Amino acid sequence: MIGGGKNAFIGAVHRIAANMDGLIELHCGAFSSNPELSLESGKELGLAEDKCYESYVQMIETEVKLPPNERMDFVSIVTPNHAHFAPAMLALENGFHVVLDKPMTLTLAEAKLLEQKVKETGLYLCLTHTYAGYPMVKQARSMVADNDFGAIRKIIVEYPQGWLSTQFETGGNKQAVWRTDPSKSGISGCMGDIGTHAAHLAEYISGLKITQLCADINTVVANRRLDDDGNVLLKFDNGANGILVASQIAAGEENSLKIKVYGEKGGLEWHQMEPNTLTVKWLDSPTQLYRTGNGYLSQIAAFNTRIPSGHPEGYLEAFGNLYKNFALTLQSKLEGKEPTASMLDFPTAKDGVRGMAFIENVIASGKSTQKWTEFKI
Repeated sequence: MIGGGKNAFIGAVHRIAANMDGLIELHCGAFSSNPELSLESGKELGLAEDKCYESYVQMIETEVKLPPNERMDFVSIVTPNHAHFAPAMLALENGFHVVLDKPMTLTLAEAKLLEQKVKETGLYLCLTHTYAGYPMVKQARSMVADNDFGAIRKIIVEYPQGWLSTQFETGGNKQAVWRTDPSKSGISGCMGDIGTHAAHLAEYISGLKITQLCADINTVVANRRLDDDGNVLLKFDNGANGILVASQIAAGEENSLKIKVYGEKGGLEWHQMEPNTLTVKWLDSPTQLYRTGNGYLSQIAAFNTRIPSGHPEGYLEAFGNLYKNFALTLQSKLEGKEPTASMLDFPTAKDGVRGMAFIENVIASGKSTQKWTEFKI
């Protein structure tokens, strides 16, 4: 692990997720740019002192020299955006697979370089778009792919949060500080942080790709350096249209990601804060509620479900599914076997490039007087 030391929120989430299915063991780490904190963090996690490295460079250069059965198999990078590219590239150059937080890099150019390196090396990169890991999201994707709703016509996705409704970053909150800092977060705040999740979810469930967008991007809180709110009109490659709303100044909202997808014959609706339920609506029949863990669900939804129906599976389990599928894929590769389609069902470097393209196109459209912008990669 790179990053994720003491008091780091997302590092602990990654470790819980990775440990959930007994497939992955924390082997070593460079948990902080502060060598003392890295050592302290590693020891608290039960690692031997010689496996708590002072830097990610030292870790990668040391581990690669060890025999294959004694070194790490992959590296998990859980740092702020500006510290994604360099360690990921170094890991790939030294033959290590990568799990990487989203957005993939600080710029689209960096993302393209990483994608090219993945292609050159034949290694795997998993991008942690967590919401793609929920069983009912996978059920929704399966139903759309099976043409249950006919041709998709409209997609509405919204991700309102309220935690940045005030200038929270001035109070020293680490998450708020780096997410509103252009040098660490990149050219976008809200759209980079949660807008990319909404865009990925829309494309993942529908199987469609965004081809055009028209963005209204706002910085609502005074003296904030990056956007904290936005509204985007979308066009998809089959002619469908869509609306994407992302906001971190929606006072009173928690993590209220929602998506609606409508086709010729019906549609679906899923809410992240009620993740076990998928609402399916038909043009000429009553509305149905699909529930996690039941026998009528698709194979891919069942593959990503751990417990019987009626027991909530949430954020940590969805995160765990990304790690599980990645680990099973990597295990198959190490054993000389072909991973199944279910194992390969995790976001990749290709998704990362589209995520960075979304950020750059949205910000360009927001600044443009022309507004409608081709989705350029």
